[in-house]
Amino acid sequence: MRLAFSTLGVPGLPVEQVVGLAREHGFHGVELRADRDEEPVHAGLDGDARARVREVFGAAGVEILCVAAYTRVAAPGADDPVVEDLRRQVGLAGDLGAPFVRVFPGGSGPQDDAVAARRLAAAAPYAAERGVRVLVETHDSHRTAADLARVLGPVGHRAVGALWDVLHTWRGGEEPAASYPALAPYLGYVQVKDVASAEELTPLPLGRGVVPLDGCVEVLSREGWDGWLCWEYEKRWYPQAAGLPGLLDAGREHLMRLLGEFA
Repeated sequence: MRLAFSTLGVPGLPVEQVVGLAREHGFHGVELRADRDEEPVHAGLDGDARARVREVFGAAGVEILCVAAYTRVAAPGADDPVVEDLRRQVGLAGDLGAPFVRVFPGGSGPQDDAVAARRLAAAAPYAAERGVRVLVETHDSHRTAADLARVLGPVGHRAVGALWDVLHTWRGGEEPAASYPALAPYLGYVQVKDVASAEELTPLPLGRGVVPLDGCVEVLSREGWDGWLCWEYEKRWYPQAAGLPGLLDAGREHLMRLLGEFA
């Protein structure tokens, strides 16, 4: 498996410094948080700026794993604005050479399954054309694998899949051994993180909390899954948390120990 980290842990950091952290600490890729108001990479960039970002990462040998967008595919309202935003984010990912775009469900429950599936299906052909997969994260209204499978099954398109956030499936009452089979047909990559409890969500260094990372890596290894593990350290939402750069070496080492243990 390959290792990445999310720029949610280093909000607003210029891409040159993000790339430097990845190289210095042995991460193969980066998940780029695409927030126009706060981040240097977002869908409002012009073509020259996009080419520059791609060049910086390419020259360093660091991959752009994903454009982490905030589109909510099950949100109330008309379909067109949601589909248009999906296409914008996919266009950005395609220009950057990123294989994935992350989106959220953002609905209110099972009653929104058909809405989300319809919008994702509408954007899927364009995503396929650009060589990008739209991944819906296990999050908010659809935080378990079982919840998300209800949406992804009806879409039935390879360009739409799942991002497994282990924290949210666990908080939704699923253990990794149950989450993986439901997500396996759709799985793009896996987000890992650690916290003190299901209620205390301030991010912790990997291995210092209670999220079942060992169970996640064990099931992925047992099933022969060989994709990306991305550490999403939510410093942006918890400014009191320790800085991510000082934790990267230990985090990588913890993941490598787990991978070695279950190899």
